[in-house]
Amino acid sequence: MNQIVAIMAGNVWKIVVSVGENIEKGQDVVILESMKMEIPIAAEASGIVKEIHVKEGDFVNEGDILLEFE
Repeated sequence: MNQIVAIMAGNVWKIVVSVGENIEKGQDVVILESMKMEIPIAAEASGIVKEIHVKEGDFVNEGDILLEFE
């Protein structure tokens, strides 16, 4: 199973996918907010979202798992 992790510490501003959704390589899946900037996190491969580990408003550290897909 593939994982998408946070590339920096910040708040989860928006989750733009849902479980069961097909995602494409390069598609934004989560948007983090840090220091009043929005940082989109994109999928590095195509697949189907299996589990989302965070919810909007959560604080994440660099390397935390945001979601899993296969």
